[in-house]
Formats: sequence, C-alpha cells, structure tokens
Amino acid sequence: METRLLISGCLFGQKVRYDGTAKTLMHDSLQRWQAQGRVVPFCPETASGLPTPRAPAEIMDGADGADVLDGHARVRQADGQDLSAPFLTGARMALDMARLHGCTLALLMDGSPSCGSGFIYDGGFTGTRHAGTGVTAALLRRNGITVYAPDRFAQLEAAMG
Repeated sequence: METRLLISGCLFGQKVRYDGTAKTLMHDSLQRWQAQGRVVPFCPETASGLPTPRAPAEIMDGADGADVLDGHARVRQADGQDLSAPFLTGARMALDMARLHGCTLALLMDGSPSCGSGFIYDGGFTGTRHAGTGVTAALLRRNGITVYAPDRFAQLEAAMG
C-alpha cells in the first residue's frame, strides 16, 4: 500500500487560516501525490467549529501542544478567551482522519498552535517564536505519525517514495 499524507488545509489551498487566507504549497510532488489519491487535506481548527476568519490564538506561557494535551497549558486568543477545547477537538479529529485514510505522514503548517511542528509562538502575541509543536502535531506524533513542516519537504519526498 502506498504511503498516504495528511496535509494542513491551508497548505492545500483552502482559505482556512485565522486571517481567512491560504498558504498554498505548490510542488510537483504534491500534485502527483494528489493525482494518485494519496493526499488528505484537513484543517483541525475549522473542523472543530472555529470560524474563518478568527482572532489569532497562541499556546500560552512558552508551552507547547504536548503541554496542552497533558492539561498543563492553554490555547488562548489575545483577549484571553480560552480555545483549548476546540484545539483539542480538532487534534482528535485530525488523528481520526489520518487513521481513517491510513496516513502515516503529515505535512503541517509551521508556527500554528495546531499544526506547528518545528516552531510555534510563545503566547505573548508579540511575534516571538520558540521551538515547539502545536496541539495537532503533538497528538499525531504521539500516535506514530511522522510530521513534517514545509521547510522539510525534501525529507517528506524521500519518506513518501
């Protein structure tokens, strides 16, 4: 069976980011995998019911998605509204989608409090980054799905075969 890929909806061209935009990734390999039926686009934030556009959210106090999964950190908007529940729901929905379609790899948008796999923002809403994962990326990794960011596309290509 060919390797299947879960991909952030925004990287797939869906206008689902908090600001109502996409971050479409144009790559020949991605188009080939799509034509082969090996790509499953999914946005955990919109799937959980968050609107588009929406206020930006960050994982607070320099924590990351693993901390949110463990109940030690929260995802909040700048106005303080706690969005941890929809972020956790979206992460579980992404894992369910990956399992349903047999995805063993994921290509997720870095920086996102859901999908970040190399870096996320520190919760201060100042644009300060730190190493860490978003809630969905952390849950997928905990369940054996290898997560890549767009800047690791060459490694993803090797893994996809």
